[in-house]
Amino acid sequence: MSDHTPDSLIPYDEIVQEALRAVVGRVLGAVERSGGALPGEHHFYITFKTGARGVEIPQHLRERFPDEMTIVLQNKFWDLQVGPDRFTVGLSFNQRAAKLQIPFAAITAFVDPAVDFGLQFQAAATGIDAPVHEAAENDAPAAASGGGADAERGAPGDVAAHDDGSNVVTVDFNRKK
Repeated sequence: MSDHTPDSLIPYDEIVQEALRAVVGRVLGAVERSGGALPGEHHFYITFKTGARGVEIPQHLRERFPDEMTIVLQNKFWDLQVGPDRFTVGLSFNQRAAKLQIPFAAITAFVDPAVDFGLQFQAAATGIDAPVHEAAENDAPAAASGGGADAERGAPGDVAAHDDGSNVVTVDFNRKK
């Protein structure tokens, strides 16, 4: 027997990535149908490639986050609209309202820290390490305990780093075993 795994003629990695991104669409669609109300303590960190095709964000955000950006959907968001391949949402950044349009294909991470659930997706560009980016900074009220903004709770990558049996799903078809 050979230790070499043959290359697949079926694009399993693309199929799985598309299915996992559909989970994000389904969750956001349920929030949209509920009038924008998040159930219980649920809230979402969504990380996406700002330069990906179809991403529409204000120029000042593109300049500040030229590669990747994380947004928080928790308290202050509006006009959530979910389509078959993208979503739009209104958020506030430094007291400035902004409308963002994000294709699901641009998303690199989706985390719901309330239930320790996360999905990480392969980056669109292969063979390039994504530079470290700043944490989410869209406006959110301080925590009830008097703590800082929601963005200070950590980035989606932090959840994936947990080795405690959390519900983080990471799919990497580029590694050979």
